[in-house]
Amino acid sequence: MPNKNEHLTKANKAKRDEFYTQLTDIEKELRHYKDHFKDKVVFCNCDDPRISNFFHYFSYNFEKLGLKKLITTCYKNQNMDLFSQNDSERAVYLEYTGGMSGDNVPDPEQIGLKELQGDGDFRSKECIDLLKQSDIVVTNPPFSLFREYVAQLIEYDKKFLIIGHQNAITYKETFNLIATNKIWLGYGFNRNCAHFINRHYVDYASDADHKEGMIRVSGVQWFTNIDISKRHEEMILFKTYNPEDYPTYDNCDAIEVSRTVEIPMDYKGAMGVPITFLNKYNPDQFEILGLDDHNLVYPEWRGRGPELNGKTIYRRIIIRNKRL
Repeated sequence: MPNKNEHLTKANKAKRDEFYTQLTDIEKELRHYKDHFKDKVVFCNCDDPRISNFFHYFSYNFEKLGLKKLITTCYKNQNMDLFSQNDSERAVYLEYTGGMSGDNVPDPEQIGLKELQGDGDFRSKECIDLLKQSDIVVTNPPFSLFREYVAQLIEYDKKFLIIGHQNAITYKETFNLIATNKIWLGYGFNRNCAHFINRHYVDYASDADHKEGMIRVSGVQWFTNIDISKRHEEMILFKTYNPEDYPTYDNCDAIEVSRTVEIPMDYKGAMGVPITFLNKYNPDQFEILGLDDHNLVYPEWRGRGPELNGKTIYRRIIIRNKRL
C-alpha cells in the first residue's frame, strides 16, 4: 500500500501545494482567537478570494470580528506552484473594508478584484508591501515553502495563524523559534489529521476516513504566535519517577519518557519526550532544552538523537520541569 504521506513528498518536489482548507476547520480553530481581530487588518496572502474559505470566513464575519480591513492575494494560475484553481493570466488581490456581507458572503467581483503587476508570490515586493500594512496573517501557505514563509513573518514582526505539517517542527529554524517562545501550536485538528480539498493526489485513507474530492493528511498543525489560553493550561502530572520506568539515555544525562502523559511530576532533571508534547506545552511549566540532532544542550549528538540500550530513540524533545 502506498505511504499515506507520499503526497507530501511529491508536493515538496513538484511544489504542487494545493491543499485547500475546509471552512469547518477554519471555523473550529478561529473561534479561539476572536478577541484578537478587533480593529485589525487581516492578510490572507495565499488565497484566491473567488474560492478561498479563508476569504469566506473573514468576509462573512467581518463585522462580528470588528475587522478594519481584509486583504487577500493569490499566485497566478500559470505555474506548477498553484494557489488558485481559477485560470488567470494575472495575479489578483482584493481589499475589503466591510459593509457588503449582510447574511451572505460578499461577492469578490462586486467588491472589486484588482490585478497585481507581478505573479502574486508572497515573496514579491507587491505582496510584501501589502504585508507591511497588515496586522495578522491567516492562511494555509505552501508546505514546501514553510521555512521561507515563516521567516518572512518573523522578519516583518507579524502576528499569524497558519497551517503547516508537524514535520516543520523538526526544521532547525522552526524549532529554534518554538524553543525561544516565538511560535507555538494552536488548538489543532482532530487527531492531527485534516481533509483538504484537492485535485492532484489520490486519497489512500481508510473507507471510514475517505471523503470524495478530498485528501486526508496526517500530522497537520496550526502554528501561531498569538497568545491563547491553551498555551497557559497546566499539564496535570500524576506519575512519580523511578529508574525502572524512566531509564537514563546511554549518551546523555536525561531520562526517556515515551509518552507525554507519563511525564513524572517529581523529576528535576532533563527528560526526552515525543514531539507530540508540544500540543500540551506550557512555557510557564516547562523549559525546552533542545531537539535531538539540533540540540541546545547536547550539540555533540549531531545528526542523531538520544540512545537507549544501544538504539537511537526517534525524535525526542529534551525538556525540564521549571516548577521543580
